[in-house]
Amino acid sequence: MPGTKILVLTGYDYDEYIFSLLEIGAAGYLLKDVSGDELVGSIRAVFNGEPVLHPTVMRKLMDRCKTMSPRQTETPVGVLSDREMEVLKLAVSGKNNKDIAETLNISLRTVQAHMRSIFNKIGVGSRSEAIVCGLKKGWFSLEDIS
Repeated sequence: MPGTKILVLTGYDYDEYIFSLLEIGAAGYLLKDVSGDELVGSIRAVFNGEPVLHPTVMRKLMDRCKTMSPRQTETPVGVLSDREMEVLKLAVSGKNNKDIAETLNISLRTVQAHMRSIFNKIGVGSRSEAIVCGLKKGWFSLEDIS
């Protein structure tokens, strides 16, 4: 079931767990200290294609990206269209699909189609994984993440 979206709810914030699960396509990673309302909202967000990361996990992800060795910047040209790159950059900035649609004056379904296309082109299964991939490839920087 490759279309299944995974939201991890755990008591463990070990780097090896977090990064392994995100790399294989988990759509979200929460620690058990989230409230019931946050959990319900996170489930809905993941169902709608939005990434969900506990603040502790996001901090670890940002710290890891800061310490990564500089790599040759890969250009998204030829991989992603200009519009797909716009959509991905807005996702990186923290916008959800609805906000991206409003910003670009396109429909929500069009944003979802762009996200699916991005996932397929770069070989990922979630928005979180697409963001990590873009960071690794140098398509955007940590400053782009809100």
